Amino acid sequence: MDNTNAKNWDNDHFMHPWEGMDDLGQNDRAFIEGSGGVYVTNDAGERLIDGPAGMWCVQVGYGRDEIADAMAAQARKLAYFSPFNNTNSVASEFAREIAKRAPGDLNHVFFTTGGSTAVDTSIRFIHFRNNLLGKPDKKKIISRQKAYHGSTYLSAAVSGKERDRLWLDKPDDLAHFLPDVNPMLRAPDQSIAAFLDEKIADLENAIVELGAENVAAFIAEPVLASGGVIVPPEGYHKRCIDVCHKHDVLYISDEVVTAFGRLGHWFASKDIFDIQPDIITCAKGLTSGYAPMGAAIFSDKLLADVAGVNGQGATFSNGYTYSGHPVSAAAGLASMQIIEREGLLEHVRAVTPQFQERLKALSDLPLVMDARGMGLMGCIECSYDPGRRASLERDYALGGLIDAECQARGLVLRPLINMCVMSPPLVISPDQIDQMFDILAQAIRKVDSVGG
Repeated sequence: MDNTNAKNWDNDHFMHPWEGMDDLGQNDRAFIEGSGGVYVTNDAGERLIDGPAGMWCVQVGYGRDEIADAMAAQARKLAYFSPFNNTNSVASEFAREIAKRAPGDLNHVFFTTGGSTAVDTSIRFIHFRNNLLGKPDKKKIISRQKAYHGSTYLSAAVSGKERDRLWLDKPDDLAHFLPDVNPMLRAPDQSIAAFLDEKIADLENAIVELGAENVAAFIAEPVLASGGVIVPPEGYHKRCIDVCHKHDVLYISDEVVTAFGRLGHWFASKDIFDIQPDIITCAKGLTSGYAPMGAAIFSDKLLADVAGVNGQGATFSNGYTYSGHPVSAAAGLASMQIIEREGLLEHVRAVTPQFQERLKALSDLPLVMDARGMGLMGCIECSYDPGRRASLERDYALGGLIDAECQARGLVLRPLINMCVMSPPLVISPDQIDQMFDILAQAIRKVDSVGG
């Protein structure tokens, strides 16, 4: 397929997320033009395993006629309704199905356009609630280094990926960031238990120093996804939520990546990490990536504090033109039906041991500093100088070389600087898992043989 015109149009007109200004108008990105199952097809007709499932999102795989048909039927019947003035049965049913699967009393679903706006909505609601409760100073949000919660101004303000924040402004008075929770960074003589105690102390000390009367919420991804698939020590989230509730601080579990099967459950918060959040945010796998949508799921208790006679006539004046979009809701319902009918949650739990075993085995390769993951999430962190971090320029170069070698062999990765991230569609088979890790191992060996 000759994509000469499309390449020119891409460089001349399509400004991509995280666009590097040095390369503006001169990029040579791979064109992805087709798909099926766990594979995508480039403009040369080559089929590649989609290692990151698009962007952590294509849970049920590509080419699902059931979802496409549901979207088309809904678009023909009703393509849009105004959520400000009306409602719709498909969106209402989808909200009910999400609430049925969410833990505890998380029964109120506020639909958004994606993960960033779900986080925005959560923070705005918490501030709104505290205003109504007579706590106008209780607004600080505690987050963590390496956390990623979105790209809107408010969600970016609580994101802790420092390399994404170098040239963009943020409201400095909103968020407080805790130190990195990556166990790989602990002192050589420090046990995991001692490291965990230190991380819990970081949270409680921050609340005390900022003043509990000023701290509104702690926001945390169960697994820090875009930060490099960082898995905190076992028991971390349970102890964190206990600290939060001790000090009247709400807990937002950002499950934009981990929900809808990525770790083998609809939601990871309760089933894996044994916590009952006050709010869960989700997106991505919510519709298996077939249509844009996100959601903030609020507990009954939070709403009861500001509803009815407690509402004081106030309006939560936050919303989006596409909240509860019927075509997206139809996609989400169809995706849920596939996940349940095909037993994909059970499938993920069945293949996770193989996935994680193959992942961890890459630790023995040259260039590999760390191999970590959980469920169908994995990260290989590489360096030309294992044991210490290289310059940003060398990190980017190394990641780019490994990514290029993988694509040449039939695998798409999510390159995050010097990290190779994988989160394949949930339908991936054991043979495809082996193929994916075989390719990655070959690519790392090839780059090492060339040298840096």
